Amino acid sequence: MQIIRRYMHNPLRNFNYLIGCEESGQAIALDPFDADIMQAMAVEQGWVIRLIINTHEHHDHVQGNLALQALTNAPVWAHENARVPGQSHGIKAGDEINLGSIQLRALHTPGHTPVHLCLLAPASAQQEVPVLFSGDTLFNACAGNCKNGGNVDDMYDSFVSQLLPLPDATLLYPGHDYMKTNLAFALDREPGNAMASYWADQVQALEPDAMPVMTLGQEREYNPFLRLHERRIREQLLQKFPQLGQGDRDVFRALRQLRDHW
Repeated sequence: MQIIRRYMHNPLRNFNYLIGCEESGQAIALDPFDADIMQAMAVEQGWVIRLIINTHEHHDHVQGNLALQALTNAPVWAHENARVPGQSHGIKAGDEINLGSIQLRALHTPGHTPVHLCLLAPASAQQEVPVLFSGDTLFNACAGNCKNGGNVDDMYDSFVSQLLPLPDATLLYPGHDYMKTNLAFALDREPGNAMASYWADQVQALEPDAMPVMTLGQEREYNPFLRLHERRIREQLLQKFPQLGQGDRDVFRALRQLRDHW
């Protein structure tokens, strides 16, 4: 399995992904924003797009569906309760998606929207480490927002049940590039976090296309939404939320509320 990541240069800073099987020349287009760009990426690799998948229904993740379908005749798949342009198949939690050597497992991760999916490529003989396509659920140094039809408690539950159990070696491919801003927020919430400072320095001069691919183990060192037990994070939150509860869910809610207005 080979992954081609492309930054879309749009105001919402989307990443699009082409997931290819080098043996068969077949590929999956994930969350196509620009059909012409996705098709050109496939042609450049010598691949044929056989399947289009959307992680969720927001326009910036589905707006290329119909045009790419017209170019490739590929079917569109999304969550079984999603309503996206061109959809012909509904994906359920736990479904296995196989195309050539590509093996993906669907994780239902509501929070950003009720029908959000993440796609996990488990480690295998062909794939040495797991890969997570996290859409708008998990970003570098942050969690997705819940403003447009989402629910922060559902997002917390998705983190606990679906993401936290994944191995540290899992490579993270999020739906957008917000890394610089998110690292600044992480440092605001946990001043003195050495890894957040290190990576903020490392990415400061990088363009979005050059942003590093991080592991979940690295994210656990600086992403405040994966560090809910940290004393410094809780102390900082108490300054703004004196009635903050003791549970991790309370910390998660407070962090997301601050990030929404940061």
